[in-house]
Amino acid sequence: MADKGDTAAMAVLGWSPSWICGRQDGWLTVASLCVQRSLIDCVNVVLLVAYVSALVAACVPLQRAGRRSSCCGWRWEVLMVSVCCVAAAAGYGVTGFQDASNIAAVAPYFVRGLVWVVLAASLHVQPTRPARAVAVLWWGLFSLLITAYNVELLAGGLRLDVAEAIAWPANFLLLLCVLDSLLRRSHGHHQDAPNDDGLSEPLIDKDKAVQYSELYRAGLFSQLAFSWLNPLLRLGRSKVLDLADVPLIAGEDSAQNASQKFAEAWSRHVHDKARSRRSSSLALVLFKCFLGEIALTGFYAFLRMLSIAVSPLLLFAFVWYSNQEERDLRAGLQLVGCLLLMKLVESLSQRHWFFDSRRTGMRIRSALMAVIFQKQLRLSSQGRKNHSTGEIVNYIAVDAYRLGDAISWLHMGWSSPLQLAFAVGTLFWALKLGALPGLAPLVIFGFLNVPFAKILQGYQAKFMVAQDERLRSTSEILNSMKIIKLQSWEEKFRHVIQSLRDAEFRWLSETQMKKAYGAVMYWMSPTVVSAVMYTATAIIGSAPLNASTLFTVLATLRVMAEPVRFLPEILTIMIQYKVSLDRIEKFLLEDEIKEEDVRREPSNDSDIRIQVQDGNFSWNASGAHLSLWNVNLSISRGEKVAVCGPVGSGKSSLLHALLGEIPRISGSVEVFGSVAYVSQNSWIQSGTVRDNILFGKPYNKELYEKAIKACALDKDIENFDHGDLTEIGQRGLNMSGGQKQRIQLARAVYNDADVYLLDDPFSAVDAHTAAVLFYDCVMTALAEKTVFLVTHQVEFLTETDRILVMEGGKVGQQGKYSELLESGTAFEKLVSAHQSSITALDTSASNQNQVQGQLVSDDNIVPSALQATRQASDIEISAKGPSAVIQLTEEEEKGIGVLGWKPYKDYINVSKGTFQFSGMCASQVLFTCFQIMSTYWLAVAVQMDNVSAALLVGAYSGLSIFSCCFAYSRSLFAATLGLKASKAFFSGLMDSVFKAPMSFFDSTPVGRILTRASSDLSILDFDIPYSMAFVATGGIEVVTTVLVMGTVTWQVLVVAIPVTITMVYVQRYYVSSARELVRINGTTKAPVMNYASESILGVVTIRAFTATERFIHNNMKLIDTDATLFFHTVAAQEWVLIRVEALQSLTILTSALFLVLVPPGVISPGFAGLCLSYALTLTSAQVFLTRFYSYLENYIISVERIKQYMHLPSEPPAIIPENRPPSSWPQEGRIDLQDLKVRYRPNAPLVLKGITCVVAAGNKIGVVGRTGSGKSTLISSLFRLVDPAGGRILIDKLDICSVGLKDLRTKLSIIPQEPTLFRGTVRNNLDPLGLHSDQEIWEALEKCQLKTAISSTPALLDTVVSDDGDNWSAGQRQLFCLGRVLLRRNKILVLDEATASIDSATDAILQKVIRQQFSSCTVITIAHRVPTVTDSDRVMVLSYGKLLEYETPAKLLEDKQSAFAKLVAEYWANTRRNST
Repeated sequence: MADKGDTAAMAVLGWSPSWICGRQDGWLTVASLCVQRSLIDCVNVVLLVAYVSALVAACVPLQRAGRRSSCCGWRWEVLMVSVCCVAAAAGYGVTGFQDASNIAAVAPYFVRGLVWVVLAASLHVQPTRPARAVAVLWWGLFSLLITAYNVELLAGGLRLDVAEAIAWPANFLLLLCVLDSLLRRSHGHHQDAPNDDGLSEPLIDKDKAVQYSELYRAGLFSQLAFSWLNPLLRLGRSKVLDLADVPLIAGEDSAQNASQKFAEAWSRHVHDKARSRRSSSLALVLFKCFLGEIALTGFYAFLRMLSIAVSPLLLFAFVWYSNQEERDLRAGLQLVGCLLLMKLVESLSQRHWFFDSRRTGMRIRSALMAVIFQKQLRLSSQGRKNHSTGEIVNYIAVDAYRLGDAISWLHMGWSSPLQLAFAVGTLFWALKLGALPGLAPLVIFGFLNVPFAKILQGYQAKFMVAQDERLRSTSEILNSMKIIKLQSWEEKFRHVIQSLRDAEFRWLSETQMKKAYGAVMYWMSPTVVSAVMYTATAIIGSAPLNASTLFTVLATLRVMAEPVRFLPEILTIMIQYKVSLDRIEKFLLEDEIKEEDVRREPSNDSDIRIQVQDGNFSWNASGAHLSLWNVNLSISRGEKVAVCGPVGSGKSSLLHALLGEIPRISGSVEVFGSVAYVSQNSWIQSGTVRDNILFGKPYNKELYEKAIKACALDKDIENFDHGDLTEIGQRGLNMSGGQKQRIQLARAVYNDADVYLLDDPFSAVDAHTAAVLFYDCVMTALAEKTVFLVTHQVEFLTETDRILVMEGGKVGQQGKYSELLESGTAFEKLVSAHQSSITALDTSASNQNQVQGQLVSDDNIVPSALQATRQASDIEISAKGPSAVIQLTEEEEKGIGVLGWKPYKDYINVSKGTFQFSGMCASQVLFTCFQIMSTYWLAVAVQMDNVSAALLVGAYSGLSIFSCCFAYSRSLFAATLGLKASKAFFSGLMDSVFKAPMSFFDSTPVGRILTRASSDLSILDFDIPYSMAFVATGGIEVVTTVLVMGTVTWQVLVVAIPVTITMVYVQRYYVSSARELVRINGTTKAPVMNYASESILGVVTIRAFTATERFIHNNMKLIDTDATLFFHTVAAQEWVLIRVEALQSLTILTSALFLVLVPPGVISPGFAGLCLSYALTLTSAQVFLTRFYSYLENYIISVERIKQYMHLPSEPPAIIPENRPPSSWPQEGRIDLQDLKVRYRPNAPLVLKGITCVVAAGNKIGVVGRTGSGKSTLISSLFRLVDPAGGRILIDKLDICSVGLKDLRTKLSIIPQEPTLFRGTVRNNLDPLGLHSDQEIWEALEKCQLKTAISSTPALLDTVVSDDGDNWSAGQRQLFCLGRVLLRRNKILVLDEATASIDSATDAILQKVIRQQFSSCTVITIAHRVPTVTDSDRVMVLSYGKLLEYETPAKLLEDKQSAFAKLVAEYWANTRRNST
């Protein structure tokens, strides 16, 4: 009776008496499984009622504050869990219907079904917090109870019911939802929490606009599936993304955090190393710093390796299963479940391994980039000599960038050998001793890879060296393009770059061709190894050669192929990382500026501002050669001290000693108060005029206007169309030399410092402006300040409180002007040289003496005379052309939207590679066909009893090895296509750039052109050709895999076709955003490099103004912007890959299900093995295709970017064959300007406004005018750097616009405003074209006063000239330019502010040389110093681009109202005051 009652009870509870309770002892106890299941049902019903009650309560109007919300962040994840819940409900429903006659037995199933339906709803409907709390409690409690119950059931040797088996995975998903909800709560991310404190916040909050990445708020599901990217990708689908749309990275990912963490660890490490004398290791510090992240990615790598390694065993199990006569369906379904689990683990672990590795790599990269930038701001002078600007930028752009990928390769370094070991173990398990002989070819192929990798590495190293050399040369040439065009050296330098590229191309072609052999080895190794193993097994008989054995071995060899192929590459890449780490480490260990060299004290009430006692200084840290010795100085508050001396006497070095830039060997230096510094070569940042003047200080209108007025910038700024918000190009390219110098000076004045160190600030401005700057700025605006002024302008010396005369590295004399004149020697020599240079004025016009007398008689007249001159609008001049209307530096052009097939067509058309491309695709098709035939043969032959083992293995090996020939030809075609493209695109780019007009270089930062010539070209060289081949490979492989699976289980095609359509949609959806992300990323990298190189050039100024911290902060922002784009690009790629893998897994599962469900004997084990061996490779083939398709879509942008610069508007032709001037032209040198009008751009205003005049043959013409008056534009139009907008220029009656540019420019000589030297030797700087003998060069050197300096060096004419001629003083560089002119001996010579950097004595010698050597030539001189032009035959006065005056100096001086007379009067005012 008891038994019957028990059975009835169990029936009510929904349990079949024969299943569990029937095995009990007849008593219902809590330990009884059926009672436990009933209790779980009761808990569910109670929580269901509680949840429904919470919903009813939410319907009351008062409680409607909340809103509908779901558990996990994004709809599709919740939808997936809901579907599983509904499937569980359906499972219970179907199970209940099977026993529909017994209502008591059916009822519990329907209750459970209802529970699951409500659970599905609870995922979406949680209107209030109580409802959410009940729902989360329900999911968690139910899932934990049912999991414990099922584990107990299985542990007891019982099996799960089908409905329970379906429901259990849904419980796991609910548990994940609980975790997700709790994590969101801990992050403070409440979706339904209203913003209560909104009113207490300020109305305008800038930080509110800052949008951080969704990742930091994402839940567990969202993080697993990368769904936090959905909003960005959705936005990218609806519009073209721009930088503002991309959310920022924060916290641990920011450069600030990463660099701080690393800097602390590095300084500790260096400190410990110094004590223990161990060698330092940057790699070790990085490893310790990012240990947590590296360990996590290592765990992912391990999981991935494990899931890949077990796949052959799973294949074996499936083939074994299909071979059974009597099949257990549950065992089959469990196999499918295992396959699903394996694919899930593989997909998630691989995606997160890749993403987190890149993310950690990004942190390492950001940390290193930030630390390198900080280091270069603290580098000592010796350190700067050891590492050029280009090298430091390379450490950031190449080495630090390269280390961003190091983590994934690091994990491949240990996981690949482990994967190999697992695979070898599997082979021994399947073939026993038969596997042993197969290891021999495996080892041979492994060892063959090592020398192959070494050869490739050697080529790569040589390629890198050649590439560095080409880029250094390209950078130098682009920066000096103006002088190259003026001298018509384009052909020569184009040839230089081409020869460097040819050397680079040689190693590129060696590398690419050798890679084709690598492809053969990769595909041959599994074929040869499997053939040897099959043969050995057949001979030994260690295992049967049946379907399960054959296909397990094939699958295992596929698992082995990846590590065997990658191990040598890993070694190569690790060596590259080692080189990069060593380079960065060496740089980080360089000496830094010693802060203690100069004691900076607050000003307090001390009267002393600068104190130097017994100072000895040397640019060489060892002190072997003293640059300055025995310096003793004491400068008081408000004192004006001038430093003068001949070229190279140590004036600038003394200034650097006060700044602490030169290592102090002995003595002491103290500076009291803040310092402002103006360098000799003006350093201007990219940005607006205002940014340059403020230099990081807050805007103070009164102080700002005072600084602008004092530096004579007010009129310039008025004439800029955008005022002080006018953009300044890279290195100040759209400002004249004088404007740049005055902006620098204004920066110093605005800084309102205590001590001003000015290094020859008047060198780049005309005499009038120099006087204005001296009196209004130095003597008035800085009246209360201490000024230490290095100058060549002797005329200002009388105004100063003290003069230091430098001689050979020491202060030869010091004192007041009158004292020094009496003592004679060096100072007297300087002054007398100056006096002799102005005696021309005395002879020019006798009546001018009265003017002198008047001016000298009244000291007070000077400032007012200057004031009058400043106000005379005749001499006030408009801004230099290009900046007048539009911002000069153009926004970088980037393509927008869908590119379609155009760049691909361009790539193939430009390279003329249609044959290679077709050959590559055909080779791949043939390769795949033969591979399929070989595996098909195994599947068929294994069923046939009459096929011997020898025939089986022989035919398979023959087909496989034959297919490898096509693998080789495919790689060969790809390499050839790539090389042809590299050649064609490089030639097109360089030809176009060299022929571009000067306006292109004025409006394009050099960094933009360099990016195309470096990183874009590198992508073209290495990445595009093989990516194209891989996309063809992947596409063909995926299609054939699905087709092979379809031939075995045709039903797969029903799933495969919609899956493919969905995948194409997903990929398109992704590409629309990814393409823009990569494009934007292309524009965020250059600013990081530009900012670094710009800061290196101005490091002395930055340190002097103590602006180091601000520059570091700005650099961090730029690094973060670049990292943000990189981060989202990588994440987007993983987003698409995880979805593509999930979709392809459906195809695999369908195939596996049909193999399990078909009746025995329908599909033979051989074909089951064939089908599954292909199915297991499907996701990896799809990922391979998607990854390289994405890469290619991103890489192809480089084709688009290079092509932008391949069709630039060209300059007029170099030579017009039908209109070449006679070789003797110009015979006379007469220049005729006829109504000359010039504008820089079609829509810009005129810069020269109708100038008409005649320069007689052999005349010496002086051109004067305020800074920016159009003097340089006149020269530009003479050389046709800019063609006239109207009017014409005739030279010896020949219109210069009718002849070729080369014919014109080779007949004109110029000494340019900024002297340019190229890296190389003295010889090839003076005579780049190699047209002159050594004898002629020595004669030219003698005439230009350089012979002594050069003959004292051991290398003579082969003496090295470093980058930009940095190892020569500014004056010497100017003399080199004179030497070039002396060698060319042309009839027309232009001196464009040529004597700006030279002291009066050298200037006098120069003028003498020019007068003697060019006596019969036409000489046009643009000068700042009035004596330079007073002995001219005629003077041309320009103002506002108009010709004010054109007459002999004597006539102009007679007319006291003439603009020229005013300039001279003012010059006399200064010089005569000095002599009194």
